[in-house]
Formats: sequence, C-alpha cells, structure tokens
Amino acid sequence: MKILLSGGGTGGHIYPALALIRRLQALDPSVEILYIGTEKGLESRIVRNAGIAFESVEIQGFKRSLSISNVKTIQLFIKSIQKSKKIVKAFQPDVVIGTGGYVCAPVVYAASKLGIPTIIHEQNSVAGVTNKFLARYVTKIAVCFEEARAEFGKYAEKVVYTGNPRAQEVVGIKPSAILEEYQLEAIRPTVLIFGGSRGARSLNEAFLEALPILATKDYQLLFATGEIHYEKIKEQVQTHLAKTHSIAVVPYIENMPEVFANVELVVSRSGATTLAELTALGLPSILIPSPYVTNDHQTRNAESLTKRGAAKMIAEKELNGVSLTQAIDELMLHEDVREAMAAEAKKLGLPKAADHLIQIMQEITH
Repeated sequence: MKILLSGGGTGGHIYPALALIRRLQALDPSVEILYIGTEKGLESRIVRNAGIAFESVEIQGFKRSLSISNVKTIQLFIKSIQKSKKIVKAFQPDVVIGTGGYVCAPVVYAASKLGIPTIIHEQNSVAGVTNKFLARYVTKIAVCFEEARAEFGKYAEKVVYTGNPRAQEVVGIKPSAILEEYQLEAIRPTVLIFGGSRGARSLNEAFLEALPILATKDYQLLFATGEIHYEKIKEQVQTHLAKTHSIAVVPYIENMPEVFANVELVVSRSGATTLAELTALGLPSILIPSPYVTNDHQTRNAESLTKRGAAKMIAEKELNGVSLTQAIDELMLHEDVREAMAAEAKKLGLPKAADHLIQIMQEITH
C-alpha cells in the first residue's frame, strides 16, 4: 500500500501524522510512505529526521487584511498544485491524508482532482481555514472533537470521529523512574507544569509568583519554562530551589509522554495533541488556553473537557500565583476530586485513534 501524507507549520499538525505513520509501519512493514511539506516548516527537519521520504512545495498563508502578498499567495498556490500533481502522479498513492497547515491545501486538492481517495484530519474543536476549504473536495473528514462536526456545515456527512493518532502512542507507556532524571522522587505525587516548547510567559510569571508557597507543599513539581525563558527564570528561582528538593525547573522535556505516565496532574496549554494524550491516559489537568491562536480554538478545546468534568480551566487573564496555587491544591490535596476528574478524562480518550483512522483509509480505498 502507498500512502501520501501532508501537514506542516506546527507540531500539532506534524506529530499526529508521524504517529499514524509509525502505526502503519508496525502493522505492515512493506507500506510505502511519502510526506509532502515545505522546506521552511518544522516538518522538513522533523520528518526527515524520522527517516521518512520527503518532498516539498512552496506555499504561504493568506493575510486576513488586504495585502499585496496575497497576490503572491495565489501564484504560489497555483504553482504548488501543479507540482503536487506531478509528485502524486509519480508516487501513485492509494490514499492521501492531510493533517493540517497551508501545505495540505495544494496537495490534497491535487490528489482529489486526480481521483485519489483523500482524508483531512482536524485536530482542534474549531476547524482550520485549510480544512474548511478542502472539505468539499475530500472523501472523508476525520475529527478529534465531536464539536468540530458542525464546523463543516453541509459537508458534515463526511465527518468521522476518529480521535488523534498521537493518543494511541501514549496508552502503552508504563510507570517508570523517569522523574529521577529530574532529581525528583519517583513515587512522590507530582505536578507537571509546561507551556509548550517555547514556553508561555503568563504561566512562567504565575509560577514565579507562586513559587514561595509551592516550595512548601508535600507534592513535588516539574516545571518546563520553554527554552527561550530558561536562563532568566533559572536565575530567579535558584534561591528557592536551594531550599527544596521538591521542585525541578528545566527548559524543555523531550520524553513528554513518559513523563505524563508518571505524574498525577498536568498544568498546560490546551493544544489538541496535548489533550489527546491527557485523555488517552486519563490524566487530570488544569488548562490555560492560549488567547493568541486562530479563532481562540484552545479555549474551545479546553471547554470540551471542562464541561464534562474532565479538566479545570483558568483563563489567561485570571492567571496569577494565587489562582494557580489554589487550582493545584484543589486537586492535589483532594484525591477523590482528582480521581473523579481522571475518570471523566479517560471516558473522552480514544486509545485506538490510529487504528480507527487506518480503518477509514481501508474502507475508502476498496
């Protein structure tokens, strides 16, 4: 079987594609995979480093205001469709899957015009511009939140609720002594706090404000600042860290899924991939949506959990040291509340998301 995937711009579009690829390869080592992205996007490095065949097209997004650059965008889109058709014809895939980002538009559009079965995968509860554009052309639309179904209007009959393939990768991870690598105790109740690979300034500031109180708690904390903030924050917390062995501050966590499997509570943004992992594992969480994303989709993502009692949310404008500490204490000092939230999160998890998506692929190619 030959499968062509496309997705780029952010890790939230790339990592679900990689998770799907790894599952496909595990089920059938003979499967042939080709990935189309852009040279400027994260995907060019991440996908190549994963040893996956990679081709590129040049594309950029439209400006929301009137701009001369939109003329260039249209020109690039037309050229990228032409190049995508050449790549698709040469590779002859059985199915083409787009996981989001501008690069998917010419690739999936070209494949659909060539009569090849196509799927778009929408990770968020609010559909992206590219996926809304592609909805009319594709064979199936896979979503991770039921709330996203309505986003596709008259094409909603194409929607299939599959979940995020990334979730299937984390469910098999067992508890370990990974926390000892951060000079924390492996068996002590632990809170993980992070704001993404680049960090979140508001979360970092709230943590610094709360640190004198958090340092006195019976539970321990692992805090990832984001690489660009690390040195500055490290200077500010050294005095407190010298007095306690219950808090570890690091710039970034490479093996996040394994850390997830060894903590009791997560405090984070509400990106789609993170929520897929949290619900797959049944992890309680305090979510602080980024207000700086398109259509405020992180708030909608978080609300899909909070309205079911599967997470707690703090709006960024309400985030400070006091609100952060109170929210953490509410869960870490009351095991019954934490367990109830974990059970609700687990109900929302889709641990076979990759297999479900593969099943859809098989159905539309036969």
